[in-house]
Amino acid sequence: MQDAAALQGAPPTPYHEAGMDSTTPHVALEGVSRYFGGITALKDVDFQCRRGTIHAILGENGAGKSTLIKIMAGVLPPSEGRMLLDGRPVAFRSPAEARDAGIVCIFQELSLIPDLSVADNIFIDRPPRSLGLIDRRAQRRRSEELLARIDCEDVNPDTNVRDLSLSRRQMVEIAKAISKNPSVLILDEATSALTSRDVQTVYDLLGKLREDNVASLFISHRMHEVDALCDTLSVFRNGHHIETFGKGERTSGEIVRLMIGRDIEAQFPPKPAPVAGKSPALKVEALKWEDRLKGIDIEVAPGEILGLGGLDGQGHKELLLALFGVLKGVTGRIELGGRPYRPASPARAKRQPTSLALVPEDRKTEGLMLQLSIADNLLTPNYARVSTGPLIDRSRADTAIADAVTQLQIKVGDVTDKVETLSGGNQQKVVIAKWLIDDPDVILLNDPTRGIDVGTKQEIYRLMRQLADAGKAIVLYSTDYDELIGCCDRVSILYDGRVVAELDGERLTEENIVSASLNIPGGEAA
Repeated sequence: MQDAAALQGAPPTPYHEAGMDSTTPHVALEGVSRYFGGITALKDVDFQCRRGTIHAILGENGAGKSTLIKIMAGVLPPSEGRMLLDGRPVAFRSPAEARDAGIVCIFQELSLIPDLSVADNIFIDRPPRSLGLIDRRAQRRRSEELLARIDCEDVNPDTNVRDLSLSRRQMVEIAKAISKNPSVLILDEATSALTSRDVQTVYDLLGKLREDNVASLFISHRMHEVDALCDTLSVFRNGHHIETFGKGERTSGEIVRLMIGRDIEAQFPPKPAPVAGKSPALKVEALKWEDRLKGIDIEVAPGEILGLGGLDGQGHKELLLALFGVLKGVTGRIELGGRPYRPASPARAKRQPTSLALVPEDRKTEGLMLQLSIADNLLTPNYARVSTGPLIDRSRADTAIADAVTQLQIKVGDVTDKVETLSGGNQQKVVIAKWLIDDPDVILLNDPTRGIDVGTKQEIYRLMRQLADAGKAIVLYSTDYDELIGCCDRVSILYDGRVVAELDGERLTEENIVSASLNIPGGEAA
């Protein structure tokens, strides 16, 4: 088998020089399996991708997608089988070897170092040098060129990554990847944290890469993105490659059935008829914070799901953080259960007579402690509930953990396993479950289905409606218009830190959401 080191520092050999025709797949996996102890992540997979195409990899969380791309990117070796690059066997011993062979991956978990600058992150492994030293001027210039290529001229290369929004960090990750001039670019949910404008930028970039004969592998749970971008689609389920087909050869319903192995039910649970006259569980008047929130008025009753919609960056996230006591200097009037509430801290938000919980935006960095066990993550916010005096009541703790795992249908091997071993969907269930143990009255959800599969999304939709039916008040911020329409009883649209429209009933349509999100005169008004 040819060693990948032989390919380092050289571009892939053109087809005609290698004696191959243009139908030869650029990357091929033959009989690849991967085992983790007694768990089979991939089983006897044959897979191919070609240059000049955008190839979707579809499947539920736990289907084997991440293991597939980690093998291709040199993160993991296959337990069985082999990988070929332009028809030649390769065995990558590290991501660096895969990168030198032209295979670059943008993982869902960002690889950026928060305390380094944007420029330092982009060229972390190969900075430009002069006389043996890093050429800072050249590094900054090249960073500016790369950021301009992806319409991120507003990002200063000297800014520390920790000072950027999640969407901008994701775009820096993309700039870092294209700096390596890949022949294969793998994007693992790379658009899930992006604004709509940045998503369009990625669309345009992938189109240009296709024209440049680059093979792009695109993993996304957003079917409209797959429809808009991809030439070829491959479905994986339970570690098996189920089928590969061309764009338009399968309907969306058929694709979902291939992914989950069964007919999909109605995506969203039915909404109950609205009930007037309920006193609000949460009422917000003239809420302000710095220049991000400019006088927000909202209210949500027990048993109701209130959606927050609009373009990214209009104050949704700050509103949820303000309500949960994360932000300082918040002004305005807030009532919880009819009582005045001052959001002094998350701890106070949790212990109000009417209590709040917040499921944050980024489960990896804000919602979980990845190196701790599933059980520890579930119990961390709930020690007071499962303790007698200063000591944890082991029986109560075990019962709380078992009930949470059952209620959220979390797929675990053992609750003592590290939470990082779970799939993305099951990690998100842990984030939600740890707050439900505390039985909050008002639940704040920040894009809770971002980057998870269709089956898990349905479970979360059903759970939200069950919680609302049980009398909980839910505030849901989502970047998915279908989710807002399908899940929410009402939707408040934010623009420039203000509520500019409130939509419900027949007025809750995608057209009205888009019009209000753009603050188009003559659209829906609040």
